[in-house]
Amino acid sequence: MLYYLFDYLDSLNFPGAGVFQYISFRAALALISSLIISIFFGKRLINLLRKQQIGETVRDLGLAGQIEKSGTPTMGGIIILSAILIPTLLFAKLHNIYVVTMLIATIWLGFIGFLDDYIKVFRKNKEGLAGRFKVVGQIGVGLIVGSILYFSEDVTVHKRVSADYQLQAKETFVTHEHVNSENENYKWIKTDDMTTTIPFVKGNEFNYNWLIGDLDKSYGWLLFIPIVIFIVIAVSNGANMTDGLDGLATGTSAIIGLVLAILAYVSSNATFADYLNVMYIPNAEELVIFISAFVGACIGFLWYNSYPAQVFMGDTGSLALGGIIAVFAISIRKELLIPVLCGIFLIENLSVVLQVGYFKFTKKRSGEGKRIFLMAPLHHHFQKKGIHEAKIVSRFWIVGVILAVITIVTLKLR
Repeated sequence: MLYYLFDYLDSLNFPGAGVFQYISFRAALALISSLIISIFFGKRLINLLRKQQIGETVRDLGLAGQIEKSGTPTMGGIIILSAILIPTLLFAKLHNIYVVTMLIATIWLGFIGFLDDYIKVFRKNKEGLAGRFKVVGQIGVGLIVGSILYFSEDVTVHKRVSADYQLQAKETFVTHEHVNSENENYKWIKTDDMTTTIPFVKGNEFNYNWLIGDLDKSYGWLLFIPIVIFIVIAVSNGANMTDGLDGLATGTSAIIGLVLAILAYVSSNATFADYLNVMYIPNAEELVIFISAFVGACIGFLWYNSYPAQVFMGDTGSLALGGIIAVFAISIRKELLIPVLCGIFLIENLSVVLQVGYFKFTKKRSGEGKRIFLMAPLHHHFQKKGIHEAKIVSRFWIVGVILAVITIVTLKLR
C-alpha cells in the first residue's frame, strides 16, 4: 500500500519518495517491520494466549522435558502470519501476480492450520482437523497456485541463449523475443512455461514436457498442476513433522527463507541472471519483499520459540511455513532444489514413512513389528538417545546451513 503512495509522491517530485522504487530498500523495510511485529507485538499475543489458557496439550511419549511443556501457549503461528502479511501488504506491489499467489497460499494454509489448532484447543480434540480435510485443503492450494503459474500471461520465464540461436529462433519464435543481455553475444528469449531449474546438470534446466513425450503440449497442465500439488503437500507436511522441538522448524525455515531470497533476487535481475546463466523471471523481484518479511517473521518468532519455548507455532504456523516455502520455490522455478534446500524437512518426513512402513512390513512378515529408529520423526530418535533438545536443534540448524550453501553452489556447479 505504501508503495503506491510513494509512487504517487514520486510522480510529484516529492524529495526522497523515489527510494521506494528500490527492491533492496523495501526488502529491508519488510524485514525490519516483520521483526518489530513478531518481537514486540508477539509478546502481547503470547500474554493473551496465556490469559485465555490456550495452551498445548502434550501426550506423554517418555521424552525428557516433555511434560514440562504442557500448557505452553500455542497457535503462535498467528504471530508469524501477521509478521509476513502486514509488511508484504505495506511494501510490495499488490498487483504483482507472484505476490498475489503468495498471499493466497499463506492465508489459505494458515487458515487450515488455524482450524486444526482450534479443534485441538477449544474442542478438546487431540486429533485436530481430520487428515483428509488437511489434504483437501493442500490440494486446493496446489490447484490454485499451479493454475496461476501455468495459465497466467503475467508469469513468464526467459532463458539466456547465444546470438546464433537467437537468429535461428526468430524464424519461429518472433513474438517470444524479450530483452537483450548486456553481453552482445547473448540474448534473452521467452521459453516454455514448463521449464524449471535442476541442480547438478549441464545447463541447469529441465523441461517437464520431456515427461509428456510426443503428447500434445497444450495438455501440459495435467502434469504441472499435480506436481505442484505433490510439492505443496510434501513440504508443508515436512515442516509440520519438523515442528517437534523448540525452535527447530522456525530456525530451519529462516535458513531456507534466506536462500530463497537470494535465489529470487538473482532470478529476477537480468544482470545477475546473465552472469550466473540462470533463467530470468521478470517481475519476480517483488517476491524478495515477501520472503524478507518471511525471514524476519521466523527470526522474530524464534525470540520466543527458542529453548525453552514460551510459545508454540502450532499447525497455524508449521503448515503455512512449509506451504509458503513450496509455493515460493515453484514460483521462482527452483522446486527441484527442494530435496537439497529442505533436506531437514525431507529426512523428517522420510523417517516417519520408513518407520511406519518397516514396522508394518516386519509385523506382517514375522508377527512382530520392528523399528528402524527409537522414535520418529528423527529428532525424537536423538532425544531417546539422551541428547539434549537444544543440542539437537543446534545440530539440525548446522546441517540446514550446510544444505543451504550446497543449494547456492548449484547455481554455478554443473
